[in-house]
Amino acid sequence: MARIPGGAVRLHDPRLSLRWQAQLEPFELGVFAVTQEQLAELLGETAANPRRPATGVSWLRAVRTCNAASEWEGLEPAYTLDGEDVTWHVDADGYRLPTEAEWEHACRAGSTGAHYGPLGEIAWTSADGLTAPKDVGGRLPNLHGLFDTLGNTWEWCWDLLDPARRGDDRVLRGGGFADDVQSVRASTRRGARPRVGQHDVGFRFARGGFDGADAAQGWSAAVDAERASAGR
Repeated sequence: MARIPGGAVRLHDPRLSLRWQAQLEPFELGVFAVTQEQLAELLGETAANPRRPATGVSWLRAVRTCNAASEWEGLEPAYTLDGEDVTWHVDADGYRLPTEAEWEHACRAGSTGAHYGPLGEIAWTSADGLTAPKDVGGRLPNLHGLFDTLGNTWEWCWDLLDPARRGDDRVLRGGGFADDVQSVRASTRRGARPRVGQHDVGFRFARGGFDGADAAQGWSAAVDAERASAGR
């Protein structure tokens, strides 16, 4: 895990003509995406490609994996699950998914452009002609020491994408090995159903507990509810 300093981050969704800013406290984020080896260890299985990112993992399974990792290390689980309803206990010290504000802040590492370095040196994209993700850490990290936040695999975030129009779709960030360079950008956001895994989607552990009941790090349950009701 890398320690990410707090600060302000501006986010943008041109499709929805939205711009917003989040003020973040310090938090921790995995240096690498969760690997097949890490996932297999938690599940008591064998990994076919140990150093590749764990893909095909749905958002719901990623949440459960975060809880399993917390229990493995004796930390307080960040999530409570009731069927497919998930509650984030923002004061918990266990592993969790990053908010999308945390993800973008960590990815940018102080940079303001689309990428934190030359794309061919920091990210695996369609330009490399791959048919599957590469092992983690094969390209240069950003200034926080994080590898593959751009390219290789998309990564799940905690947040809802657009509850008014897309229901319970959760945010994906970063772009993947099959995406063209226009999609592999620090600001690009897309979403997917939380119960569906995809071959180019993985996730990264975050940690950090915060004061409050239903809001933290650029996310708010009240804002989610307001956005959802706006589409009715």
